[in-house]
Amino acid sequence: MGWIVRLFFLMQLVHVVFSWGKHGHYAVCKIAEGYLTKDATATVKELLPDYANGELASVCSWPDDIKWYYRWYWTSPLHYVDTPSFKCNYNYGRDCYDSSGRRNNCVTGAIFNYTKQLFSAYQGYNPNLKYNLTEALIFLAHYMADVHQPLHVGFTGDLGGSILKVRWYRKKTNLHHVWDTLIIDTAVKTFYGSDLSTMVRAIQRNITDAWSSDISSWNYCRHHKRVCPNQYAAESVRLACNFAYKNAKPGSILKDDYFLSRLPVVEKRLAQGGIRLAAVLNQLFNFEVKIGQSL
Repeated sequence: MGWIVRLFFLMQLVHVVFSWGKHGHYAVCKIAEGYLTKDATATVKELLPDYANGELASVCSWPDDIKWYYRWYWTSPLHYVDTPSFKCNYNYGRDCYDSSGRRNNCVTGAIFNYTKQLFSAYQGYNPNLKYNLTEALIFLAHYMADVHQPLHVGFTGDLGGSILKVRWYRKKTNLHHVWDTLIIDTAVKTFYGSDLSTMVRAIQRNITDAWSSDISSWNYCRHHKRVCPNQYAAESVRLACNFAYKNAKPGSILKDDYFLSRLPVVEKRLAQGGIRLAAVLNQLFNFEVKIGQSL
């Protein structure tokens, strides 16, 4: 029984390590829904399973729900990319590999992969290839959110903060879980009447007001690429160094000062994830012209 208990504990730990909480994924996809074109909206609804009722946000946590099943265990490394501790930078060639050393098995590699799958089907890049496009859509939406969580591009030495033990007010936890779930949950309860939809609407108002002049820069990709997860990952590791890890040593008690100064970072990353996801889907599902640019 001892090894079973240890295995269960380890699985719970790893589950905490590599996923925005459900609230974060819902927020990113709900924001994206509001910026989809008519073509993109129709195609997304066509691809979604019936139980989603046409709502992408309702299934954006699915990759977290299935990654512990044997059939899907290979997806576990696709939720994150670890970087050298304290370097505060990201490099695809150096960092994108899984624990077995397989290259391209990380969150940025997954975003490239699922973008290419959808591109091949809808823009004629390689129409002879056959993919499950429903899965490709949901995986892309999920991983676009993950790469915007700063500690999904955290340090190798502490597994993105998952073994860095802290307290969130009185609660024992780890730093990764603080950024995945607890900052958002605390904000929802403290400022938004325990209603996630109210928080999402507040972020949407910031997008149209305070951040409106930033949208074009959020959507900019070098060399006219359709998606640029390396840029998103580089942003995340800088935020991890400047905000997530800062003043969060092992045993730290994180309270109001930490919460109130980090919440704006979290809310902006949710906004950026949603805006960028919508931009990618709008390009992929643009049927007025066949886009010939590279991925």
